[in-house]
Amino acid sequence: MPRVRIHHTTEYQYAEPVRLTEHRLMMRPRDSHDLRLLEATLWITPPGARTRWAHDVFGNSVCFLDWRGASAKTLRIVSELDLQHYPVLADLPIDPSAQTYPFRYAGDEYPDLSRLIEPHHPDPDRQVEGWARRFLKPTGNTPTRELLIAMTEAIKSDFIYEARESKGTHAPLHTLAHRRGACRDFAVLMMEAARSLGFAARFVSGYLYDEALVDSVDAMVGGGSTHAWCAIYLPGAGWVEYDPTNGLIAGRNLIRVSMAREPHQATPLSGGYIGRAQDFRSMRVEVEVTVGDPPTPEEQAQRTAQRQARAKEAAESAKSARVAERIPSEAMVVPEAPEDPLDVVAERPLPEPTEREIDLTTS
Repeated sequence: MPRVRIHHTTEYQYAEPVRLTEHRLMMRPRDSHDLRLLEATLWITPPGARTRWAHDVFGNSVCFLDWRGASAKTLRIVSELDLQHYPVLADLPIDPSAQTYPFRYAGDEYPDLSRLIEPHHPDPDRQVEGWARRFLKPTGNTPTRELLIAMTEAIKSDFIYEARESKGTHAPLHTLAHRRGACRDFAVLMMEAARSLGFAARFVSGYLYDEALVDSVDAMVGGGSTHAWCAIYLPGAGWVEYDPTNGLIAGRNLIRVSMAREPHQATPLSGGYIGRAQDFRSMRVEVEVTVGDPPTPEEQAQRTAQRQARAKEAAESAKSARVAERIPSEAMVVPEAPEDPLDVVAERPLPEPTEREIDLTTS
């Protein structure tokens, strides 16, 4: 029953004050039998934002931030979670009717699962389905549990993980062809492969932690260590989580924050600003995951000092970049600045938070 604390900071810097539009946050997990939320705190800069909470169509907890047209050069959102995790067993009992594949979902469940069963990406030559069928036994039925575990482990062993900061998720055919991708790409590939075989699958977004840090005063620190995986519905066992990036089964080491039909529906932070595109300067995302008992006051002070030092370093770096732009060296050739073609304000979306994952295989 690990005690897990998460400190998630997202900071945007702008060259000139911009008007902040409504932002949507999905950073608060739901209390459940396997996850007990002890405390959740949200700090917002600039202050004065009106908060409104709601549940989306999937039951996820969503916070809406509205500054009512206020302007700022810095937007900083800090989410802190303190929770107790009760990982479920990997060998959850499956209903006898579904212990071997193929099987059919019960008639009273199928209407609710149908949209999660149908594939969401084009596969005209059935390549994803062909890849999924590699894990079926040549003759007879295939044990359902073995099928999904084999699929999870195959992605971990046969594909190359690479962090990607650009927006969006690669289509399953792209991931399958290149044999590489980010955690969200692997999750979508497994979802579509499972759907091609008739399983109901959902996308999961959250955090990853390392049990090796239990009783340790050292924190797992990773710049942008949010994570993505998938969940597949098995009669009797319910929604079982599979992390193909790390080969993890049944949610062990995984802190689930949101579940959705598609990745874009589970974005941790989205929003926009009114201003010019060149007003955007920088973005910093930092996620600190600590496992074990709460730190002593001395340890907490040390961690706070470390976070402040990193924030100061990032601010100094951004400041140096701005100074370099204003005061070029003699070696620089600075062309005459073109006239701004449009002085009309336009709403542009903020870049999505950087996603990198903590790879347990190297810890």
